[in-house]
Amino acid sequence: MNLIVEGSLPVFLFITVLLGGGAALVSGRALAKGWRPVWQVIAYMLLLAFVTRFFHFSLFEGKLLSLHYYVTDSLILVFLGLLGYRLTRTQQMVTQYKWLYRRTGPLTWTKR
Repeated sequence: MNLIVEGSLPVFLFITVLLGGGAALVSGRALAKGWRPVWQVIAYMLLLAFVTRFFHFSLFEGKLLSLHYYVTDSLILVFLGLLGYRLTRTQQMVTQYKWLYRRTGPLTWTKR
């Protein structure tokens, strides 16, 4: 369990998944609504991972400069940010361009 979670599982779930992941989802949605490129999602999620590391450090005495836990937080936040981005982009494509595209799943669309 120490490979992913630094201190305790509830702290990890609260800070990284609930707070950071929630921020990642809404950030991904906001970037998609602004028609921003997908690389910006990744860049912002890497910055958000620094914030979650700081929360672990300041609130629960975690390691601030741990590359291992930063990468763990980053992977989770990038995944959730991209999920929010893709969900929103799919919705945009099938509603704004309904004569061109149809939904094939929650994350995909295809030409008509």
